[in-house]
Amino acid sequence: MPHRPAQDGRRAAPLLLSTDQQFPFTVETASSSRLAPFNDVGSAPSWCQPHYNPCDVRDSVYGKMRGTSAGGTIYTSKKDPYVSSASSAPTPSVTPVGSVPDGKVADFLTGKFVNDTPEEYVRQNIEKALVRQYKYAPTDCVPEFTIKVGSARKRVDIVVFDQNANHTQANAYILVETKKAEVKPTSRTEGVGQLQSYMASCLNAQYGMWTNGTDRFCFAKRGDSKGGWTFEEIIDIPALGQTEADAQRPTRKDLKVATADNLLFAFRRCHNYIAAHEGKQKTEAFWELLKLIFTKIEDERAPKLNFFATPSERDSSTVASAAKKRIQTLFDQRVVKKYPTIFEAKDGEIDLKPEVVAYVVTELQGYSLLRSPVDVKGVAYEEIVGSNLRGDRGEFFTPRNACRMAVTMLDPQPGERILDPSCGTGGFLISGMNHALEYIERTEREQWDDPTQGSDFEREELYKRRDEYFRERVFGIDLNPALVRAAKMNMVMNNDGSGGLFQANTLENPHRWSRALREAVQLGSVDIIVSNPPFGAKIPIDDEEILSQYDLAAVWDQDDDGNWSIRLDKNGNRVLQKSQPPEILFIERALQLLVPGTGRMAMVIPNGILNNPGNAYIRNWILRNAQVLAVVDMQRDLFQPNNDTQTSMVLMRRLSPAEQAQAEESGLDYPVFMAVAETIGHDKRGNVVWRQLPDGSDELVKRIETIAEIDQETGNEVLRSIEVTDRQVDDELPEVAAAYREWLAGQR
Repeated sequence: MPHRPAQDGRRAAPLLLSTDQQFPFTVETASSSRLAPFNDVGSAPSWCQPHYNPCDVRDSVYGKMRGTSAGGTIYTSKKDPYVSSASSAPTPSVTPVGSVPDGKVADFLTGKFVNDTPEEYVRQNIEKALVRQYKYAPTDCVPEFTIKVGSARKRVDIVVFDQNANHTQANAYILVETKKAEVKPTSRTEGVGQLQSYMASCLNAQYGMWTNGTDRFCFAKRGDSKGGWTFEEIIDIPALGQTEADAQRPTRKDLKVATADNLLFAFRRCHNYIAAHEGKQKTEAFWELLKLIFTKIEDERAPKLNFFATPSERDSSTVASAAKKRIQTLFDQRVVKKYPTIFEAKDGEIDLKPEVVAYVVTELQGYSLLRSPVDVKGVAYEEIVGSNLRGDRGEFFTPRNACRMAVTMLDPQPGERILDPSCGTGGFLISGMNHALEYIERTEREQWDDPTQGSDFEREELYKRRDEYFRERVFGIDLNPALVRAAKMNMVMNNDGSGGLFQANTLENPHRWSRALREAVQLGSVDIIVSNPPFGAKIPIDDEEILSQYDLAAVWDQDDDGNWSIRLDKNGNRVLQKSQPPEILFIERALQLLVPGTGRMAMVIPNGILNNPGNAYIRNWILRNAQVLAVVDMQRDLFQPNNDTQTSMVLMRRLSPAEQAQAEESGLDYPVFMAVAETIGHDKRGNVVWRQLPDGSDELVKRIETIAEIDQETGNEVLRSIEVTDRQVDDELPEVAAAYREWLAGQR
């Protein structure tokens, strides 16, 4: 996979831009890593050019600043005589422990380097599942184990041995064969037949799994009356200490917390199965799958689990009718009644054949969707949403790392109201609310007798605080009803908060919003806004009633002194532009929604707004109405492989009326944090980019992660810390966020 090497043996840090009191601009450039004072502003970066306010460059978005960024610290990727020796990048949260040669990956079980191939990707996911989901000890799982098949010697991809048994063919308990996605299960040489021949050769092996990621088949080996073997397809292999019957009909204590991309594989299998067996279009299959996912989530909230299908129900279309009836009843009682705004009367039936329902249910029933990590669920959900709902109105998902960076910089607190006025499928909101929920959970657990596993009363109090936060603090608006519906489902899967989402045109006059939305969200009432609004010239706003609400929809003129004013007609009325791209109006609407003086926002803004001469009036208006807190120039591939628009993440605070008056009269003097994120974790094709060392090898790091597990005795959630050794994604956005927080602390 693609990489970006560090320079001169050091990790290339985010490029931070700063100002200098002697010169208008001081910029650290990536090519020379020198601090370059610009005596002539014409040599400054394009966004620092004074063309949008020629009377005084210090009135620009980047101009009226003092001091240096990060409290005097300039991050550089090379040793440089112009930089103080005290300068240092933020302390990483991971510990370097070595490197991985190019084209290799460290095996999860052994730590040995193996070729990084599509087949290996599937195997590594299954290895992690065997240990973290199925609870087998890593020492009892062996990759590439050689067995004897007749007179030949074959290597099994993964063998799970009896607990603490010697690693011999006679002690093999579970055999796993993993293949790349292109290999079909019917393949004569690499299909399920290969696995079954290996199972037959291991006399004491009881179970087997064959998977290419998309397809998965599990088998139990049975003896027949002739002294041979038959292979019965089962729903799942047993976990450690679990009986086969428990694996086919899991109780709460048997549920697994999904790891790596295994939930993604399951969602993909289900979606493909529905599309193949129902003759439905992809979008239709998607909505039916979401009904079942929703039912699964709500069933987990109930005292007793009823979201299941038995092997006989999965194998027989006649018996499967009982499974569909059971799941339909759950959907009616637990989902439709609870979420009438998501599922209308016409959506009340699960429009799938009984055997299809049974298959999907068996693929999902072993997981705990509520307890699985946010990122694991996010990857899986975005996979199926992205391939079905991405629209033609400039809609595309904001990568989760960009959402996390913005949220970390804004640091929303549990008492603050957070809104995304163009919420899409809810990615920004989920990042924001989970940031606040982490604070709620941390402070609650600190008061527990056992912070890893509270009492029933303590957990109930935690849930009450969380529920109160969802009901009173989390809001989202989007014009696209399908995206709002998908966002509500996403919110439910990621803790909830769906009740604060509304389908509406954010840019319309609020008087035209629904009563519920007007009561929930008023202009000047929001503490935090996070947003990636739709943008592009192909979706202009040309409704005069909408345009008339906005200063930025008017025609602006600049006099000889560089002062801007709105053009008026002969009757003294504002002259409106014929149309305006939505991203420009969203800037003004977002600031209108914020609490004056304290409300703050992070918005993805096309760089053209920040540097095109024709948009100078927009920058002038921003400076008169907001304090620009930070500007992060995002790497061009941020939205690839779907969109290559160059953007920046801009943080702003709405000015108070007194500050607005001062800004109009004389301008405001304040520092601004600026950074350039040169890597964002993936390339233009969407492939992961790994952090490299100078010799071209991937950097190997060790980190401590806190994971949730299901206690196999009580069925309750417990937290556990694990040590993970893995390659490091080459993503500077977390470092930018950390540098901003450090810089911000120095300003107070």
